[in-house]
Amino acid sequence: MIGSSNWDDFRYLLAVARHGSLSAAARVLGVNHSTVLRRVTALEQAMGARLFDKLPSGYVLTAAGDEMQRVAQKMEEDLAAANRLLSGRDTRISGSLRVTTVDILTLYVLPRHIAAFRRRHPDLRVDLVAAEASLSLTRREADVAIRATTSPPENLVGRAVSGLAFAVYGGAGYLEEAGTGGDLDRHPWVGLDESFDHTNLAHWMKRMVPAGSVRYRVNSVAGSVEAVRAGIGLGLLPCGVVDRDPAFRRIGEPVQEADAKLWLLTHEDLRHMGRVRAFLDFMADALTRERDLLEGRCPLPLSLPIPPSSPRGEGRGEGDAHAGFLSEGRRATPSP
Repeated sequence: MIGSSNWDDFRYLLAVARHGSLSAAARVLGVNHSTVLRRVTALEQAMGARLFDKLPSGYVLTAAGDEMQRVAQKMEEDLAAANRLLSGRDTRISGSLRVTTVDILTLYVLPRHIAAFRRRHPDLRVDLVAAEASLSLTRREADVAIRATTSPPENLVGRAVSGLAFAVYGGAGYLEEAGTGGDLDRHPWVGLDESFDHTNLAHWMKRMVPAGSVRYRVNSVAGSVEAVRAGIGLGLLPCGVVDRDPAFRRIGEPVQEADAKLWLLTHEDLRHMGRVRAFLDFMADALTRERDLLEGRCPLPLSLPIPPSSPRGEGRGEGDAHAGFLSEGRRATPSP
């Protein structure tokens, strides 16, 4: 019966249902494999029903398990809503703040700003989670999301503080040896794997770079940056990360088709929490001041002309200006 179980038991059910295996659920929950198995078995005994079928492809919910998953999801949503409402009344700039973002921002952009933010608020701990897949702010998996996207989730509030430009680059040493004359198709390219198929980066690569020219693929943009740095080939990289790095040479202007917006996002219930508001205001100001760099307009150590037969970007427009972050509690809708 449900009354003999507690919420913690249902967390295990949801984790296995969402991730399809005991080991994946254990990683998410921060426990070992045997703990997950023991808790799921105990829940099945308490319910008097089998909740999962174990198939070669993983754990699949039974009919009874599917019903219990819906109950557990409702419990999770109610608890998260209560937690957000209580947290939203907390105006202290202390405790911990969980921020999720993508790898390129985690490694190359945010550390200097978080260091400055921490000097201003030394009693606050920042937990930064690098994940290409979005963590759920509704379920309080994170308090703040910093995302490079053209379509932020409609259930979040926030603001686009800058554009994020991408251009074609090669490693300085590689281009000194290989040169840039002729068609860029003659060069090997660094590409992204199928997990990026939904992105503007992948769309441009598929349209402009022959599949046979892609000699190395990786599942992160940061991995692409380091592969191009190592001399594997050319790549479509973020200007704000590599334009000031003498190890890279840009070939041509930013590729407009690959543009994204840099969004600072939170859940509406959390936007008045002191530490969330302080972090978002600070980052909005810091990133807005770096717009020229992020949007590919900073002077370069050396930029090479692009061959006429290869793709090139068009002129760039101005992004959204920062004006008092979340002062109006705006929904996260893309700017026209």
